[in-house]
Amino acid sequence: MLLDTASLYFRAYFGVPDSVRAPDGTPVNAVRGLLDFIARLVQDHHPDDLVACMDFDWRPAWRVELIPTYKAHRVAEEAPEGAGVDQEEVPDTLSPQVPVIDEVLDAIGIARVGAAGYEADDVIGTLAGRATGPVDIVTGDRDLFQLVDDKREARVLYPVKGVGTLQLFDEAALREKYGVDGRGYADLALLRGDPSDGLPGVPGIGEKTAAKLLAAHGDLAGIMAAADDPTAKLTPSQRKRLDEARAYVAVAPKVVRVASDVPLPAFDPALPRVPRDPGALDALAERWGLGGSLRRLLSTLQE
Repeated sequence: MLLDTASLYFRAYFGVPDSVRAPDGTPVNAVRGLLDFIARLVQDHHPDDLVACMDFDWRPAWRVELIPTYKAHRVAEEAPEGAGVDQEEVPDTLSPQVPVIDEVLDAIGIARVGAAGYEADDVIGTLAGRATGPVDIVTGDRDLFQLVDDKREARVLYPVKGVGTLQLFDEAALREKYGVDGRGYADLALLRGDPSDGLPGVPGIGEKTAAKLLAAHGDLAGIMAAADDPTAKLTPSQRKRLDEARAYVAVAPKVVRVASDVPLPAFDPALPRVPRDPGALDALAERWGLGGSLRRLLSTLQE
């Protein structure tokens, strides 16, 4: 089981009231919400391995170089050139909770994995590709639908309401909702665009049109070949828009498709049965008032 950790703690932050606070009054709604969510996932799905995949770089320079608008609207403060990562705009009461999440996961012994210069999506893509058995990817980010693959038994568990209700996406569910399989989803997203990621897409080609073009021509390369073929079945408007978007289409695949070759550190993905560092965990539980959320997770891990 691969967790898109930031996606999930954002969901927890907005799904759990900020009245959930530590003894000193600091909000811990994202921390406790994430712990409850992990407990529920373990209880319902019984994974052998569980990895909290991290964004060590939420806006990699190599993606921005190809598409400068990539996540640009979410930058709170730009890092000096060559001096680290741009600061992402995050709610004031969420930012202080992220280091707490890191410390708690480490003390429990849940593998927390990231890589400099890459997003959690890329870590997930790499680990999913390496897996020798079934993979459940837990994310609120539709970009990861591209990793759904029935042959590899890779599926996405997508929170549809807070973090308590999950929708399972295999290839049948993807085709029913979007008209494409996992392999085609990246091309669909590229054509459609995604304002939340600053991806412009091809103007005038929305989700339904993109799905129809992919059904007719197979993939992005097939669509662009059709744009060059005067006998291909494209409307004049579609042909014009695709032609005008060639510069974008040439670079967007590398931006939209998750990396599958991220260099990762050695780690133990096995789900812990007992805390790795009980003393540190007790101190964190007391300081941050983790209460029932932590107890439920530890109890579930021991089952």
